[in-house]
Amino acid sequence: MLPSLTRLGAVASVRSLGRAHRPLTRLALHGVQCRRQLSTPPPQLNISELSTERYNNVSDATMDDLLHALENVVESLDNPAYEVEYHSGVLTLLLGDKGTYVINKQPPNKQIWLSSPFSGPKRYDYQEVDGTWVYSRDGQSLSDLLNRELSEALERPVDVTDVAN
Repeated sequence: MLPSLTRLGAVASVRSLGRAHRPLTRLALHGVQCRRQLSTPPPQLNISELSTERYNNVSDATMDDLLHALENVVESLDNPAYEVEYHSGVLTLLLGDKGTYVINKQPPNKQIWLSSPFSGPKRYDYQEVDGTWVYSRDGQSLSDLLNRELSEALERPVDVTDVAN
């Protein structure tokens, strides 16, 4: 039987100048402490101050706006490999061989989650001040990321905030 590892807690590493700061995790293996380097920083916990009702209103409006904007983009491209689907709070944008985006509501966390074929998974928190969904690790908004990535992938300007067209 293989010995089990027990996580004792994350410890921030202190490195000499010129080296990257990477978090470390302490592990105990039958009483012997080991340290391993994590490839990504530990998750950040953001406690939302939004009421459940406010979260549902803004997240529903955001998902509806994204759906309409992405439907307009897909229709204008007239590519049968591209498709937008929305079911049970999950928005899927299929871009053929370019990959698939999945955007969904996460009511327990009061977040919107994105899975991008280009930048990977991200969790967005609502910023009441300017009405945007922002990824806390890089400060970029959901709409800015989608505009940039889709414009590059589709080789034409995309603005997911433009739902009028």
